[in-house]
Amino acid sequence: MLESSSAKLIDQHGRRKRKLRISLTDRCNFRCRYCMPEQPQWLPKSQILTIEEIAQFARLMVLDGITHIRLTGGEPLLRRGLVDCIEALTALRPLGLQRISMTSNASLLAPRAATLRAAGLDDLNISLDSVDAATFRHMTGRELAPVIDGIDAARAAGLPVKLNSVLLRDDNGDQIVELVDWARARGLPLRFIEYMPLDAPGRWQRQQVISEAEILDALRVRHTVTAVPRGHDPATRYRVGDDYEIGIISTVSNPFCASCDRLRITATGDFYTCLFSATGTPMRELLRSGIGDDAMLDKIRDAVWHKDRGYAARQGPVERPVTMHAMGG
Repeated sequence: MLESSSAKLIDQHGRRKRKLRISLTDRCNFRCRYCMPEQPQWLPKSQILTIEEIAQFARLMVLDGITHIRLTGGEPLLRRGLVDCIEALTALRPLGLQRISMTSNASLLAPRAATLRAAGLDDLNISLDSVDAATFRHMTGRELAPVIDGIDAARAAGLPVKLNSVLLRDDNGDQIVELVDWARARGLPLRFIEYMPLDAPGRWQRQQVISEAEILDALRVRHTVTAVPRGHDPATRYRVGDDYEIGIISTVSNPFCASCDRLRITATGDFYTCLFSATGTPMRELLRSGIGDDAMLDKIRDAVWHKDRGYAARQGPVERPVTMHAMGG
């Protein structure tokens, strides 16, 4: 059996990888305009990694230095065997895994939050682009109320919740202060995310991006805003008033590539070292071939080593077959 390795996942630019995002499914019950194609074609189940394959890949990554795994989609709550997957990842904690997180739209979360917590889930990121029901329906094609119920159920189950809001100028660009005030009143951390060029090819429009500077200008009309020292997190943090903190992920206007410590694998087993990579390294057939652990790790390390500088070096839309809903956020 492969022992914990002294070699860590480091790329050619000296960035050590500590976090892995695993997409469990390309399927989603929402139709967010910045993420989903208008007519998505779901992948055949035979092409999706099994829970056993996910656990096998995750074990190797943890042995080589990954400490934090985040489950994404699509919508991970649509994946059969989600609880089994969390339990399998929980079994990796003695090997060095420290945290299991999940990103969700929370619309199906309310009846399952306590079960997920009991299985070993540590925290949740929940997408909430508006607290206005009409705007939310326009942006996602779904209703707001079940999402609020999911947030409440997660908190009741003891799951820490962080909110993510993607801003589009013509949709929710006028609701920045409203989102902050709503989250602040409930003691919920909030991160704004600039609209990234990762949706259907040809659809992203630069003019729809609300920059970090514009977000801060909007907040300063009502609040004092103070910068907080930055760590490895992709968000730049700011204190709003005296008692609340927000984050801004400014991939487009102020890329954070120099401190990136993330890797990701899609539901079909394609290993991407960057969210904006044009291609990934196929892992599914290797996992199904019975390849040995050492040979598999060689493939993983080689892909990580050749990770390029990221979006900061080649800005603009990414042309590739896989779109955001299948890549995972």
